[in-house]
Amino acid sequence: MTILLDENLDWRLRRELSGHIVDSVPLIGWAGLKNGELLTRANGQYDVFVTMDANLSLQEHLAGSRIAVVVLKAASNRLADTRSLMPKVLELLPTLSPGTCTFVS
Repeated sequence: MTILLDENLDWRLRRELSGHIVDSVPLIGWAGLKNGELLTRANGQYDVFVTMDANLSLQEHLAGSRIAVVVLKAASNRLADTRSLMPKVLELLPTLSPGTCTFVS
């Protein structure tokens, strides 16, 4: 599965998602893009977009897209707070459907 981590997440979370191809928005040069443009570029290139932006599901029209969105709900976006959510994300990956938004806490 191909996964894109939003720029609001530490790129080192890639290590916690072994067995998958994981990129980070800043590492591929997409930092600073607005959510709509970011999802448009990611659509078709990635299966899953992982973010902490809880408003993304309200701001962007996901139905019909080819990417699933996972929103992390943690105390902060620090690696220490988000790393513990990665086992839940790994468990959810096979069940995610394109065009949906799933919250993980």
